[in-house]
Amino acid sequence: TATLVHDDIIDEARTRRGRPAANTQWGNSKCVLAGDWLYMQAFKVAVQERNFRILDALIELTQQMVEGELLQMEKLGKLISLEEHFDLIYRKTACLFSVCMRLGAILGGATPEQEDQVARYGRDLGMAFQIVDDVLDLTASESVLGKPVASDLREGKVTMAVIHALERCSSEERGMIETVVEQRAFNGVTHAEILPILERYGSLDSASARAGQYSESARKAICTFPDSEIKRALLWAPEFVVAREK
Repeated sequence: TATLVHDDIIDEARTRRGRPAANTQWGNSKCVLAGDWLYMQAFKVAVQERNFRILDALIELTQQMVEGELLQMEKLGKLISLEEHFDLIYRKTACLFSVCMRLGAILGGATPEQEDQVARYGRDLGMAFQIVDDVLDLTASESVLGKPVASDLREGKVTMAVIHALERCSSEERGMIETVVEQRAFNGVTHAEILPILERYGSLDSASARAGQYSESARKAICTFPDSEIKRALLWAPEFVVAREK
């Protein structure tokens, strides 16, 4: 919750999942403090466990997420490579999923091998989640998405489908995309003009396919675990992530 509160402040978001974002209702100052308080509550719970491995994981996670936000700020309005993009979404999203899974394994007394398995599951699930989220940002309607469409492009963020299209499109089409990214606004070039470019080169399908690969990789990471209701739920989650519409 703390990371979402801070994320909306950084992104200057007005809504989250169709509802007013916390910073919209109470302002940035209160929400920065509220996010800090929530985050420290998490550390308070961790300290009560008297387990330094939990604290180590949370500290590493915090560093990765902060570095990810700083790197993204540096890249706003600029074209980036696919490798740079994957590094960003790992730091901002997949790392959180991975550490959450590892913490559960630590608290559950899992073996080191089992910890690594569920951490890989979380990482790949997080990668799939973020790629799908980025595709939906380009394709879903505002009423379904709960926020303005193409927010990433409008903020100067280049995601996988856009990178894929830039590697294949004409110079004129590339210029249109670059204009939106560099200006961080749809001035002179509209979302309705960008979307057909992404569709023409199969860029949206390519991103969705990569999300599917990460989803399948997540499922394979825990395939050796004994059958249980919990395992079945974990095997279902990646399917839900890639099939969701909002």
